Amino acid sequence: MPPLNAKTDHLLVADFLEGERESEIKHEYVEGQVFAMAGASLWHNLLTGNLNGLLWNQLRDKPCFPVTGDMLLKTTKDRYRYPDLQIICDDDSSEDEYVRENPVLIVEVLSRSTRRVDKTEKRAEYLAIESVQEYVLIEQDVAEIEIQRRRANWQPEYYYLGQDITFESVGITVSVQDIYQRVNNEDVVSYLRELQEASHS
Repeated sequence: MPPLNAKTDHLLVADFLEGERESEIKHEYVEGQVFAMAGASLWHNLLTGNLNGLLWNQLRDKPCFPVTGDMLLKTTKDRYRYPDLQIICDDDSSEDEYVRENPVLIVEVLSRSTRRVDKTEKRAEYLAIESVQEYVLIEQDVAEIEIQRRRANWQPEYYYLGQDITFESVGITVSVQDIYQRVNNEDVVSYLRELQEASHS
């Protein structure tokens, strides 16, 4: 695969997959076009790391498990994405160990540069995958988590600090506060200050 900085001319899927295994930079593939993935902020890494750890601890003895943003997801025959996190199960069979096709839950951490695509193009692709039961959108700059569920016809539900989230697709519950651990945006700092003041009153 030729060196790619952002966008390139039409490339066959097979050539993309072969080149991606050797590339030092991750790329997404959209109908013959290849797009380089930008680096992530500290908060982005903390959010994905926190959630991955919480999910892994509760799923370690179960048939489903989380995989992070290094795992390609085939969303259609000519589109491949790198979700920030996805939960896959033992029956997610694929001929390629570097690609998954049937996650039950997908997570994207939103940023200014990715929000539009995550909420439009990627959302449409993810929700069209028959196995997907939940799509999770995590804000970095405020403490807000949006979940869209198949059983609710993909209507958004929102969660905030002080609340727990149950990921119904795998039957586990985590707190919003634990997901935002060490993420020092204004919401988190204010919430922790209130907790500290309440404990001293």
